[in-house]
Amino acid sequence: MTAADAIVLAGGRASRMGGVDKPAIVIGGRSMLDAALSAVAGRGHTVVVGPHRPELKPEIRQVREVPPGSGPVAAIDAGLRALAGSTAPLVVVLAADMPFLTPAAINELLRHEAESGAEAVFAADESGRPQYLIGVWRRSALNAALAELDSLINQPMKALVPADTAIVCLAGIADCDTEDEVRKARARAADTTPLTLDEARNTLRDNLTRLTIYRTDLPSVRGAALAAPLTAAEALPRFDVSAMDGYAVAGDGPWRLRRDIGFAGGQRPVGLLPGEAVRIATGAHVPDGTTTVVRDEFVRVGADGTLHRLPDTPIRDDIRRRGEDRSPGDLVAPEGTPVTAALISAAASVEVTEAAVRGPVRARIVMTGDEIRSEGPLRAGQTRDSIGPILPDLLAGSGIRTVDRVHLRDTPNGFDEVLAAAADCDLLVIVGATGGGAADQLRGAITRAEARVLVPRLRLRPGGSTIVAETPGGTTILGLPGNPFAAVATLLALAPAIVEGRTGAHPARTPSGPLHNAADVSGPVPRIVPARIAPTGGWIGDPTVRTAHLGGLVDRDGLVVVPAEASDGVSVEFLLLPL
Repeated sequence: MTAADAIVLAGGRASRMGGVDKPAIVIGGRSMLDAALSAVAGRGHTVVVGPHRPELKPEIRQVREVPPGSGPVAAIDAGLRALAGSTAPLVVVLAADMPFLTPAAINELLRHEAESGAEAVFAADESGRPQYLIGVWRRSALNAALAELDSLINQPMKALVPADTAIVCLAGIADCDTEDEVRKARARAADTTPLTLDEARNTLRDNLTRLTIYRTDLPSVRGAALAAPLTAAEALPRFDVSAMDGYAVAGDGPWRLRRDIGFAGGQRPVGLLPGEAVRIATGAHVPDGTTTVVRDEFVRVGADGTLHRLPDTPIRDDIRRRGEDRSPGDLVAPEGTPVTAALISAAASVEVTEAAVRGPVRARIVMTGDEIRSEGPLRAGQTRDSIGPILPDLLAGSGIRTVDRVHLRDTPNGFDEVLAAAADCDLLVIVGATGGGAADQLRGAITRAEARVLVPRLRLRPGGSTIVAETPGGTTILGLPGNPFAAVATLLALAPAIVEGRTGAHPARTPSGPLHNAADVSGPVPRIVPARIAPTGGWIGDPTVRTAHLGGLVDRDGLVVVPAEASDGVSVEFLLLPL
């Protein structure tokens, strides 16, 4: 990789946008400053010129031009001075207002500089217009150009441009100087390259806003995740107890059998003297002086009431000792463990009933389309809502609680109203309107709401039009295709990652195994198809899927995620059907 320092201009007045902090504007899930820093990451030193930004990494130097707002030439000079100790021969100069800038664009400029030998190489946008605030300079030429100016304040960039330059046409370097350009850029970001299923899941786990931490009773929050490690409050067992029905004995035997009996939850028997035994039940507190518990099948009681161990029976200690499972302070479950029935039980056994948690995720289901009808007779052109009634059960399988389900008609502002009212839930599950048809208005509403788009589309069939975003208030938007099978398949594939992203839960282990007929099922892109368990293990997928209804899921054990162009026997992910 070519050694080059970078000066990122992140100040200015943004006068055509009302003076907003333009580099901080989020487009496509990241700020324009983040796009600039990502494009030059991993090279030499980087300097950001502009207002101090505490969120930047410590290794990124931050300076301010003097006086603030005195133009790009003064800002470049301030940045170059901050790099005075560097020996890198090249300096990348770019403004933080290009949301689609990529490392590939910077590489192309560096390549042209090496081939041409020019003192500076600048990019031109798709219209051919030079962009002097995205270029690669020889450090010596930049220093010389700055030294020739009598004043640096409010100088135009052309005052710096040397005679020996090269211009390179690059895609994706258009800047955003107006509110209209920002809107168009957000619309473009909402329709960019689809993500693979793994990329989408990782994006959701790493970038969704975590839910607020609070303390509550564990039995009431199944589906949440621990926000701190859970430790034992008491020992388990709390005292020495019998592990079997049998006899508590003192010494090697034979033993004098007493008449009293120790019961679980009953009064503890009086302490044993050497050579004594007492009948005891599983779970009963063993008396003082007990050396072991001998189970029923290992002993016999003589006619005189003496207890004898049977010959050739194993010598073992059937006592569960205090704290042998847990001592006070022992870890029961780490932070990020989902709150399940097993966790609730394990916590209760050590006298813990409440904990700090995030979640569970609360969802509102939004069914869209004038043609959808959930109740009453169908009219001309209408179709039955066949998935809305089952979505709460599907969501519950991932620990998501449904707070309500609504139907949204096809109106110009319907989605805007739904997104504006989303602050009372953690997740909006919207079925339909994710494509590009006349009635598919969700993406436009997401852009108008200034929501962060995390998953613009999926490289998956069905379900390619799926979109996941987050409102400025922190509500997750999961836009599913209107096709019933596509909606269910995509929901099952993404819902666990959404829960993990919002609650901080550890990623669940993925069930996998061989797909015996993968060659008959796979296609040019990854697919999700119904499958049944094969008698010999693994799965058999359905080569043909009718996606307009869920009839294909009847008598199926789950779904499989089939890689593109897969061969028979390939290991595939299995999605269990919680139906």
